Amino acid sequence: MKKLLFVLLTFCALPLLAQKPKYVLLIGIDGLGGYAFPKAETPNIDELAKNGASTYTAKCVMPSSSSQNWASMIMGAPPKYTNIPRNGFSIKKATGTAYCGRPKGRLFPSIYTILREQKPTSKIVVLHHWGDYDRLVEDKDLTIRKHTKTEDSTAIAAVDVIKNGMPDLLFLHFDHVDHAGHSIGHNTDGYYKAVAKADSLVGVVIAALKTAGVYDDTVIILTADHGGKGKGHGGPSLVERNIPWIISGPGVNKNVSLINEINTYDTAATIAYVMGLTQPECWKGKPVTGAFKLNMKN
Repeated sequence: MKKLLFVLLTFCALPLLAQKPKYVLLIGIDGLGGYAFPKAETPNIDELAKNGASTYTAKCVMPSSSSQNWASMIMGAPPKYTNIPRNGFSIKKATGTAYCGRPKGRLFPSIYTILREQKPTSKIVVLHHWGDYDRLVEDKDLTIRKHTKTEDSTAIAAVDVIKNGMPDLLFLHFDHVDHAGHSIGHNTDGYYKAVAKADSLVGVVIAALKTAGVYDDTVIILTADHGGKGKGHGGPSLVERNIPWIISGPGVNKNVSLINEINTYDTAATIAYVMGLTQPECWKGKPVTGAFKLNMKN
């Protein structure tokens, strides 16, 4: 109880945003190392950074592979707390503990979980190119979850969702950059072509936000699960661990470089902050408040 009270008081003491966004779009590009900037042609992502706050040295959790990093990103805590330490994790083990006072049988609470609990009517949509992402979420928390088959179909599905009513929280997962890293190799022309393709799809999604008239009301966070070297990843090198972390939208400072260390599990805490949610005491992430224009008077 004391821990919970401390977290509540700390969260409530955070300064308020100068502008209140209506929506959050989280874009995850699998295998996109921070080292890829500015080597790749990324005009749309560069524009996001110019209009917001960014770093290319945010840190993924170890080992630098997918499941534990996508989990930590949305669950606000590193693997020692989420019980998702590797790609081949056991669902039974991951749901065998009661997290944050919840009953056994549920995963560690994610940003989707707390949004559903605290704002039950929220529209929450997850479109994931990587099929195994579905092991990290609970459909009861989501309005729509769809496994898309290609990076292009992910963008097409996103445009359709936005056109039919922007969700309160929309997550998009693109997997083809990681495919290029494994098949062609990181830091190769083929890899950078895949990054450029991801950038073009980000542009398609941003255009859809503008067409729907919701761009100015949407906070966009773009990040990744890990980088890589050679044809793999998982190790502690900076090219494997450093990832981009870019935020843009209402209330966000423009053209700001984020100098304090950001961990991938700070992403969930930042989304909670933007959406006015109280994060669970078992989360370890902290909102990246340095990215925002703050109204200290309220």
